Amino acid sequence: MDIDFPLILLILTVGTGIVAAVDKFWLAKKRRAVADVLIEKHAHPDDIHKAETEPFIIEQSKSFFPVLLVVFVLRSFIAEPFQIPSGSMEPGLIKGDFILVSKFHYGLRMPVFGNTLIPTGEPARG
Repeated sequence: MDIDFPLILLILTVGTGIVAAVDKFWLAKKRRAVADVLIEKHAHPDDIHKAETEPFIIEQSKSFFPVLLVVFVLRSFIAEPFQIPSGSMEPGLIKGDFILVSKFHYGLRMPVFGNTLIPTGEPARG
């Protein structure tokens, strides 16, 4: 069973980005409004703090989104790590070696789909 890591990375990046954006533009304002009402009513400080606190999912999404975005951009457009699966490239590379492949030199491609957006070159023998 092959795992489509670029697709999983794309889904996680988009999902955490949507959660972070919804919180920034909508949910955070609602939490702030509830906290302001509690402040006006002279509520207990613990209740005010509880109203202002971000839920766990939002906090984690906002934390992971920048990291996932950087990893997604690096793996999709700059370079991608690979492990040599067989001995077919010996003696230069042996089975199990890790290599870092420059993706930019083969053209700018759409992640997951592989369509070439900007051709910058083709692989050549040797």
